[in-house]
Amino acid sequence: MRWIKTHLITTVHGFSTRHGGISPKPFESLNLGGTDDTPEHIAENRKLALNDLEIRFEQVSYLNQIHSCEVRQAAPGKQTGDALVTNQKGLAIAVGAADCYPLLFHDATNGVIGAAHCGWRGTLGRIAANTIRHMVDLGAETGKITVAIGPGISRQQYEVSEELIGQFSRAGFPEYCWSHRQLDLLSANRFVVLEAGISADNVWSLNRCTTETDFFSYRRDQGKTGRLWGVIMLK
Repeated sequence: MRWIKTHLITTVHGFSTRHGGISPKPFESLNLGGTDDTPEHIAENRKLALNDLEIRFEQVSYLNQIHSCEVRQAAPGKQTGDALVTNQKGLAIAVGAADCYPLLFHDATNGVIGAAHCGWRGTLGRIAANTIRHMVDLGAETGKITVAIGPGISRQQYEVSEELIGQFSRAGFPEYCWSHRQLDLLSANRFVVLEAGISADNVWSLNRCTTETDFFSYRRDQGKTGRLWGVIMLK
């Protein structure tokens, strides 16, 4: 199975797994990004995966991700930043991850979508809330936005420094977002979208850790790994 989807988002979307591609180990097999695998493998994997969603690569807006809080207006091809928004039909937006959390956003009523790459820096800077604000600028309503949180590293697998825990505490994140030095990016991102005005009923989480064998994990694989994608497109 190449894609995992949620009933909560009613347009074309998915979170990719590592299955159903052509890359050899350690990128086995559906590697959709990174710089260590060959460009030919990545291109073929993207073609295979996007074909399942009836999307052509020429329709995709994706990112050179820099662990920022920058949100870009989507356009076909690559931009620099960590989130994308659009109200254009037929323009797919994609974010990559391999422990960081991919978030997808959809306002079905007003026809606006977003996608965000949420590592600890983006989470700390509330990039999810920034994405919501940019969607509202395009005509979305906060009360109409649904959010899907894809696979990412779990609290149990994510030990960080005491200094980083302190940064989250000082930034106003609740204490349930960590335990000792175990940081819970899933809970932290859920807190950010709820704080931004999204209804709890409109937030869905996959609740899967990228250290599981179905996914790529930068930490588990010590930096030598592939990339997953979160993709969404207005029909």
